[in-house]
Amino acid sequence: MAPPGTGTSQTSPYRERLTVTWWLWLLGFAAAAALALEVWLGADGVRAWLPFAVLLPLTALGLWALGRIRVEVGPGPDGEDALLVDDAHLPVRFVSDVIPLDAEGRREILGVAADPLAFVVQRPWISGAVQVLLDDPADPTPYWVVSTRHPIALAQAVLDARGQREV
Repeated sequence: MAPPGTGTSQTSPYRERLTVTWWLWLLGFAAAAALALEVWLGADGVRAWLPFAVLLPLTALGLWALGRIRVEVGPGPDGEDALLVDDAHLPVRFVSDVIPLDAEGRREILGVAADPLAFVVQRPWISGAVQVLLDDPADPTPYWVVSTRHPIALAQAVLDARGQREV
């Protein structure tokens, strides 16, 4: 059985959207409403309801934008299999290895062991990640670190796509 958020088609063996968790939506709207309420208590007329009309939609837009990142293994813009993260793509022919990371491993690789040239797409509300080691002499990027809720499934999908390419 495929983990939730993964595709089952031949063209995309893995697909996930790094959405914001429900409790961050609740926290964001509570903070926006509390701020708007502060203005409402001290104002009248248009100034009383305007913060609600502005802050609540802006909060929704901001939370949606934070959760719009897509992670996918499938055909890239040039047609070959690639790891697609938002608008970045990494052809699997440049992948030497993929390491699934738990919360502790992600903290370590993004902490003192971090390389400043690494490509990182990290979402703090998602505990898992993968480290994709690169084998491209023309690229100074040593590795990618990508947040994912299913690090083992993503690592396996990238390795499978690389294996299919080599056959």
